[in-house]
This record gives sequence, C-alpha cells and structure tokens, in this order.
Amino acid sequence: MATTEAKVAGSSSAAGLSWARVCKECGQQHEGSDCHLYEYQDEVDDELVCHICLQPLLRPMDTPCGHTYCFHCLSNFLKEQDFCPVDRQRLQLHQCRPSSLLVRNLLDKLTVMCPHSTECQLKMQRCELQPHLHNRCPVFRRLREEAEKRKRPSWNELKGRKSDGESSADAKHSATLSQNPTRDQPEPGLINPAYEESEDDNTPLRSSLVAEANVVELFREEPEEELGLRIVGGKDTPLGNIVIQEIVRDSLAARDGRLAPGDHILEVNDVSLASVPHSRAIAVLRQPSVLRLTVMQEKGFKTRDPRSDHLPSSGPAPTASQPSHSPHGNANSNHNPGSVLQVTLVKSQRSEPLGIKLIRKSDESGVFILDLLSGGLAAKDGKLRNNDKVLAINGHDLRHGTPESAAQIIQASEVRVNFVVMRPAEPQEEGGGSREGHSRAARRVPEPQYFRRRSTYIKDPPGGFSSQEKTVSMKKEPRLSLGITIAGGRDCRSRLPVYITSVQPVGCLHRDGTIQRGDVLLSINGVDLTQLTYNEAVSVLKAQTAQSQVALRVIQTLSENPDEDSEANKDDMDTMEDPRDDALNWTPLWTRWLGLPSPMHWCRDIVLQKTNNESWGFSIVGGYEESHGQQPFFIKTIVPGTPAHFDGRLKCGDEIVAVNGATTVGMNNSSLIPMLKLQKNKVTLTVVSWPGSLV
Repeated sequence: MATTEAKVAGSSSAAGLSWARVCKECGQQHEGSDCHLYEYQDEVDDELVCHICLQPLLRPMDTPCGHTYCFHCLSNFLKEQDFCPVDRQRLQLHQCRPSSLLVRNLLDKLTVMCPHSTECQLKMQRCELQPHLHNRCPVFRRLREEAEKRKRPSWNELKGRKSDGESSADAKHSATLSQNPTRDQPEPGLINPAYEESEDDNTPLRSSLVAEANVVELFREEPEEELGLRIVGGKDTPLGNIVIQEIVRDSLAARDGRLAPGDHILEVNDVSLASVPHSRAIAVLRQPSVLRLTVMQEKGFKTRDPRSDHLPSSGPAPTASQPSHSPHGNANSNHNPGSVLQVTLVKSQRSEPLGIKLIRKSDESGVFILDLLSGGLAAKDGKLRNNDKVLAINGHDLRHGTPESAAQIIQASEVRVNFVVMRPAEPQEEGGGSREGHSRAARRVPEPQYFRRRSTYIKDPPGGFSSQEKTVSMKKEPRLSLGITIAGGRDCRSRLPVYITSVQPVGCLHRDGTIQRGDVLLSINGVDLTQLTYNEAVSVLKAQTAQSQVALRVIQTLSENPDEDSEANKDDMDTMEDPRDDALNWTPLWTRWLGLPSPMHWCRDIVLQKTNNESWGFSIVGGYEESHGQQPFFIKTIVPGTPAHFDGRLKCGDEIVAVNGATTVGMNNSSLIPMLKLQKNKVTLTVVSWPGSLV
C-alpha cells in the first residue's frame, strides 16, 4: 500500500488565493499544464498509483506491456521518449488505451478533502469534488464573487481580431488576466449587439461578459476517429478566428463534453491558429492521436442580483445561471424554444434512485426525459415532466451530452441533484410565440415549398471568394453513365444545393476532366437543378442522362488564397485515394460555400424575443471597412444564457442578410448597431447558414 501525501502548498489557507490562478476542477493552485492535485484521506493501493507522478491515477491509460499511467504524465513523457517508463519497451501513445470502467470507478471513489480546509472540512469522493467546489464550497464561491466585482475588459478587447504580428500567447494572457491596455479602440467591423446596452437602460442586469482561455486534451483511440467538430472561420474569412460551429452528437468531442459551439480555437498542439487560413487550420486539427487545444470559451453574462449567488455560475455549464438573467421568474418562457427551469431533487440517502428514464432523440442532440417512474422521487416532486430537455446536472453541461453521461453524474452526486431543463413552449393561439412554434414545427415536417425559398437579397461574396460557371456538352451512348455521385438538396438539414461528391473513373465526365468534386449543379439540358430536393435531382439526372446529348452546367467556387485551393485540392485527392471513403458522406469545406452567388443561397427567418433588459446574445463581424471594402455580416459568437443561445437556431458563421426585412448590404457598424438596439423585444433576422468543415 502507498501512502499518498496531501499536497498543501497554497491550500491550507484561503489567503493568497485568486480566482484567476485557482484550478476550476481540483481547487488547487497549479500551472495549467500540471496534473490536478488532491488531498487524499486514505492509503491508496499501489496498483492505482501512476509510476511517473507517484500519485493516484488521473485519466488512467493502459500500455500494451501491462502498465498504467496518468494520461497527462504518459503523453508528456512520450513527447521526449519512445519507451515505457517501467520496462523500457518501445511505446507510442496511440498504442495505449483508456483503463477499464472498473479501474476508473475505483479511482473516482477515492476519498479526498476539500482543498480549502480552513473554512470547509467536507470529505467526499474524488468525482464529487468539482461539483462541490462550484455549488457548495464557501471559499470557492467567495473567490468567484470577488473576481466578478473587478472590472473586466470590454468585448472588443477579448474578441477583437488579432493582428498578424500578435502572438496567441499574448491573446491568451490578455483574456485570462483581463489586462490589455493597448486596445482602446474596437477593431473596425466588429460589432457587439450581445453586449451593447441602451443608454436609456438605467437598470442593466449584466455586469460583465466573461471569457476564459482553457486547455482541452482529446485523445483518439483510433487514428482515423473523427473529433466531431464543425469548424468555421480563418484568416482568409471575415471571421478571422477559428470557431467551433457545432459538436456532432456521439462524437469524441461530444463524449468529452468540454468543448461547445462558439468556442474559439487559439492553438492546437502549440501551433497557433491566429493567422492561418481555414484549410490550414483543418489540416492541423486532423492530426492523429493526441490534440491539445487552447480555446477561448464564453461563460456568459454575470448578474448583479445577489439572489443568484447559489447558482453554479462558473461551472462547466454556463446554462445553469440562465434563470437569473431575467428580473422575472417566467421571463424565459418568452424564448421561442420554451422555458428554462431549475429543479432540485433532494434524496433521503445518497443511493436513492430518482426514478427518471433518460433518452436521446434522432432529430436533436442532447438528453431528454422519457418518463418519470410512478412513486419515484422525481414523480413525487412533480416539477420535472416528460420531454423536458436536460441542459445541465450539478453544473455539468449536457446540451450535447448522452443519457449515459447524465446517469454517471446522477450516480456520483450527493443527496442534492440540481437540474436545469428546457421545457417546450405550450401552444399559443396568438402572438409571436405561436408564430415561432409553428416555424419550429415546420422545420421538422417541412412543406415542399419550404425548400424553394430563393434569396431575394443580391450581394457580393466575401472578399477573396468568387465563382465561375462551367459547361460540358457531350454526345454519349444512352446507357453510358455520367459517373458522378451527388449529395445535398434543399430537403437536407442545411438546405444545400445539389453538389458533386465524386467523379468516378468509369464515367464519361471523368475523361473530360472539367467537372470536379465539390462543383454545384446548375442545370442539365436546360432543366434547373438549383432548388430541387435530393430525390428530385436524382430523378431529373437519370431522365436527362438517358438522352444521347447532354449539356451539364455547374458552378465552381474559387478562393484568392493559394493556400486555400492547394489545401482543399490535397484534401480532395487524399479522400479520393482512400478506399474507405464514403463519397455520399463527403462535404466541401465551409469556405467553398462562401463564393456561391446570392441566387444560390437559401434564406431563413429567425425570430428572437427578449425582455427589455436582456441582450440579444450574439456578436457580429463584417460590414463596410475602408481597409476591406464591403463585407457581409457574420455571426462570430453566441453568448451562453441569452435569447440567441436558447433559441438554438443561430450558429457561428451564419451570414445576416437582413434585419426585419431591411437588407444589410451596404451597411456599416454605425448603421446596424442602432437598428439592433432599437428592437426592444423582438427582431427578425434573415440568415444564410452553411455547414462548417467537419473534423
């Protein structure tokens, strides 16, 4: 048996602690690259101790030669060496696998003491320490409150576009320490309706907008495993930064749970993404094995309402503090998707079941309540309902979680289990809520004409992006195939035009060489293909291909950045040569859509509603600039706990083409900011949305 010494440096007293330096997971002060520190109360079996750090294992990894180490310790060791630390057999990190669930459960059940023992002497299982810190520890709460009182930098200081010469380390330093005196003026083109407050608003509920730089390590068990991120942005786009648009359900990133849509990726394995084009960032993110991501994460607005102190406002789930954003308890019910509720269940003993059945849905990410068991604790409490969407449990963000992860959090909880749930809006007969509810229903069961809404807003693509039409006319045998596979269609999730996913070597188009993967179909033999569903396009192509004369018109998007085209072509070639590739699942990079002319765009209206004192909850980049000319307006950030966040339809990278029916073409910041601020309770945004590049 090994006796594990409690590490008390900086933890024996709250004196000298600061919110910026304390670890938000273990509560101790240590460097971000160091392992977490815990004060273990009992002797720990040698089999559960890492042979590198000589501490109980954290995220244990098994080697092929039968040894177990902390993931962090082993990955750092293998950066310098290529052998097992114990028997010196050849070893690479991708050969290692996470330890069994039994071992991880034994480690999670080790007894630890709160690191702030001078004021909090509670003992608990190791897996319960983080929820304890964020929900119950008085020292941790006081540090958080003190940090919130200090003046924080403006949004533009945190999110302004970095110049080419600025290092990402400086960017992280300025965001983390909230000190950046050199940026007094906002970057041209960056506006912030999420944070701007009306001058006549004498009772603002928000005190500051908080963003933190965090490090997230992801380990692929298989080198070809997808991270499950959709990425937008890049130096060659108006967004500038690399931003996560979406987390794919059941993916590696979704299971990990620490990344979220809207996170800005600053570095990958110490490679800065501050000044790289989109395609280069995708190549860096597709590195095999371990990825160490430095990300800027929004934590939402902090409120001045002292009644919100009991909420886990600094926990991993920013949604947990949402109910305090409104001065009225039911204000959230005005948001289109439904109302956000906070429910606390108190168990008579720690092992008592809650009586809740959780499921996932095929058409929406997240965890939902299927049923409440009769006689169970939740059913007796009566506040949770069937079909409630679970946003967070005990401060853990579950917006993209799974029923399995939710069950583990509940099992590891103490007697109090705090739920944050979203309840679907009740049907309304009149008013904006009824209209919006109908709109959401229409998205699930779309009518045919819903797919065919052409853009009526004529505008130019972003600077550096364009397109060219190509036409191929040929005579062929009626039975000879064109040799292409297609995807998209106006009935797909992103309402994409039909595009080519592969050009087969056996077809007649391959021999011609003009048509390439990623080209968007315009027409065949004069029949328009731009607004068809997938099945309609397939039927038209089959009918026209049966003729002896075929004239095919396509459009190809172009980028003025040579790195973009070369990286994209290399990606296409690599994917074509991979026999495991499924051509039907291939999608172009996000930047390939930007060059399409506006008649090819599919527009949608998104209606947001709020109370007078709330912000809309998104920031925008773009508009007219002397240095860049006219640029479209893009959504750059969506702030947690705001109407835009809870509505769920706006995404980072979406282009705003109109506000309340008025086109944004030709507008600059000074025109669009007042327009958005004047909309006190309701605004209609007309947007164009393209799917981010899949990593």
